[in-house]
Amino acid sequence: MADLVLEPGRVKLSDWRRIAGEAPHLALDPAARPGVEASVALVAKIIAEGRVAYGINTGFGKLAQAAIPNDKLAELQRNLVLSHAVGTGPLLADNAVRLILALKAASLARGHSGVRWAVIQRLLDFANLGLLPCIPAKGSVGASGDLAPLAHMTAAVIGVGEVRYQGRIMPATEALSAAGLAPLELAPKEGLALLNGTQVSTALALLGLFAAEDVFAAAMVAGLLSLEAAKGSDAPFDPRIHELRGQPGQRDTATWYLAHLQGSRIRESHLDCSRVQDPYSLRCQPQVMGAALDLLRQAAATLEREANAVTDNPLLFPDANDPHGGDVLSGGNFHAEPVAFAADILALAIAEIGALSERRIALLTDPTLSGLPAFLVAEPGLNSGFMIAHVTAAALASENKQLSHPASVDSLPTSANQEDHVSMATHGARRLLTMAENTAGIVGIELLAAAQGIEFHRPLQSSERLEAVHALIRQAVPAYDQDRFFAPDITAASTLVQQGVFRAWVYNLMVSI
Repeated sequence: MADLVLEPGRVKLSDWRRIAGEAPHLALDPAARPGVEASVALVAKIIAEGRVAYGINTGFGKLAQAAIPNDKLAELQRNLVLSHAVGTGPLLADNAVRLILALKAASLARGHSGVRWAVIQRLLDFANLGLLPCIPAKGSVGASGDLAPLAHMTAAVIGVGEVRYQGRIMPATEALSAAGLAPLELAPKEGLALLNGTQVSTALALLGLFAAEDVFAAAMVAGLLSLEAAKGSDAPFDPRIHELRGQPGQRDTATWYLAHLQGSRIRESHLDCSRVQDPYSLRCQPQVMGAALDLLRQAAATLEREANAVTDNPLLFPDANDPHGGDVLSGGNFHAEPVAFAADILALAIAEIGALSERRIALLTDPTLSGLPAFLVAEPGLNSGFMIAHVTAAALASENKQLSHPASVDSLPTSANQEDHVSMATHGARRLLTMAENTAGIVGIELLAAAQGIEFHRPLQSSERLEAVHALIRQAVPAYDQDRFFAPDITAASTLVQQGVFRAWVYNLMVSI
């Protein structure tokens, strides 16, 4: 029994997140099968009638003018896969490969690719059995599809290359045999359909989106804890301010901030303080985090559409009333520019979430700004406290600045200038996990710093919601009363961020949760 049935064209972002994180048993909606079989029948009709159609009985790319005889069509597809399996670099992670398999199966099952149901099902067999093709991370420019990485995926299906199975890497033939499967022989059009498409760049961008949502959630929580630690004002969250601007993310985050401060005794203790305004890293959180939220939502919408799209080439449009059986149209849906743009704006959001968090850490560790002990530790001087933890945060924020340069503005022509503009979406998406890991480190440090700052205000309590967050942090990391080996504390806090434990606090703001 399937844990998750994929309805081609209608899979939700939350389902893709589940596939990446939980590895549910997958099945295809059987209602998609007639459309798949109609497209396969159209391929057979084209071949039987001797019509020339790109990718079915011709060469590929610049070699599209070369006609291929019928008795060589199976060899044509195999040669395509082998010649295009030229990836380099480290292997993609298991969750990325699982997501790629599911994305490709769902796309092909839309019924416009001419791929047999058994082949599409085989992709889900791989995912369900834990047969994960070894896919090198580098080698795609994000146009004409993610050719090289998808070729490595497809090679495993035909028994070539390597597969990770039951915890070790082995030849594909050995893994298939151990799993009780035989290598497939690809029929006309199938190799090209499997290699064309944006599924690798989309999978990596989806993983980047999910990680960005996790760091966003944690940074929202950390920002409020820092506000409390620094005895900042809640006046900047007044809804009247944000209604005048009208930016939806800003309005939504401000509402969230205000709601989570309700009942704070720390806030009540300084209602009549002499401070006129807080630094921007506290006061402008709705403006910065709200803008980041708008970008996350925009990227999520793009990637949800792309994950459900048909992105190979050529595309088949079966028509029972057409004497030729329908149309075969060559286009450019494999060009991953939408994914590249989504990845670039995610990179900007991730970098800025971390940059704002780093500024709050700097504020908390500076007694002239925070009013707290220097570097958040008793007996500063004897103890260095959070001094160098902030340096680490600054290093991570700076690295993210470098990584956030847009990939989509770059292009190098390929395939003898036939593919003369490319998206670079694949490596643009691949960097997102590194950036999110950096920001998780920054926000993890802020969570520790803010929790420490709040404790200097005891016995005053923050709001009930924020005290629950404080308790969660203290379950993972004890208070910092004197210098100790600090790295494990930071690892524990950043792990909380990466595991998404703060999602529950912001679930109503996110798209894929």
